[in-house]
Amino acid sequence: MIDLFSPAVLILVVLIGLCMVRLFLGPTPADRAVSLDTINTLTVAALIILGVIFRQIIFIDVAIVYALLSFVSTLYIAKYLGGEL
Repeated sequence: MIDLFSPAVLILVVLIGLCMVRLFLGPTPADRAVSLDTINTLTVAALIILGVIFRQIIFIDVAIVYALLSFVSTLYIAKYLGGEL
C-alpha cells in the first residue's frame, strides 16, 4: 500500500513547489492569493494521503483543521484585496 501512494505524495510536493514559484513571482496580488490557496489545497490532499499511508487518523484531523483555517484565511485575503477592510 505504501508503494502505491508514495509517488502521489511526491507529485503533490512537486506541485506545491511549482505553486511556490508562482507565489513569489506572481505579477498581481490576486495571482499570489490563488497560488496560496492552491498550495493549501495540495497540502490538505498530501496530509490525507499520508494518513492513509501510515494508517494514522491524526493526519486526517490535522488536514480538516488546516482546511478550515485555510478557508478562513482565503476569505480574509479576498476581502483585503477587494478593498473592504
